[in-house]
Amino acid sequence: MAVHEHSTGQRAGFRLPTRHKSAADRTGETAAPADAAAGASASLVARSLAAVRIATGFIFLWAFLDKAFGWHYATGTGKGWIDGGSPTRGFLSGVAAGPLQSFFHTIAGQGWTDWLFMLALLGIGAALTTGIALRPTAVAGTALMAMMWAAEWPPAQHLSTGAPTGSSNPLVDYHLIYALTMILFALAAAGTTWGLGRNWAHLPIVRHHPWLL
Repeated sequence: MAVHEHSTGQRAGFRLPTRHKSAADRTGETAAPADAAAGASASLVARSLAAVRIATGFIFLWAFLDKAFGWHYATGTGKGWIDGGSPTRGFLSGVAAGPLQSFFHTIAGQGWTDWLFMLALLGIGAALTTGIALRPTAVAGTALMAMMWAAEWPPAQHLSTGAPTGSSNPLVDYHLIYALTMILFALAAAGTTWGLGRNWAHLPIVRHHPWLL
């Protein structure tokens, strides 16, 4: 009686390695380095924005501190705000170009003008340094820079006295650059790197009012 072995349909043995990888494998190998490079580039951009953000914030904070305490840089010793000096009188009363000269002369040294100016310097500086509330900071900072731009009035070639203004560019100066930079920080959410932006965004009031981001 013959005994027949029944095949199970499976074959034992080994397969020789192939020299050609599948298209999916090749795609994965190509995508991995590309993704890593893109991630490293994005991280570098985020850190660079954070560094510029903090440096810009320090400019505003230093201006506030020097004008408040008279650290003998832009503000002489004993002429600080706490000593009774006015942080706006000297600058605004000296405006000698542009269509808003009389307006700036009128508000120069006023109590409310000093308070608004100093609070703006402190608020903008603190927000940029810590990375919080960058959207309202961009609005407030742009408004402040626009007022200071109008006070210096770069388009003018001569002062009201006839002396040259020394303006190097009739339109684009550091006020515009600061304003554009603050807008960029807000659009790029630059406070999430080296800042408190993520913590700020999780606050209930900020979640309900995204314009506070």
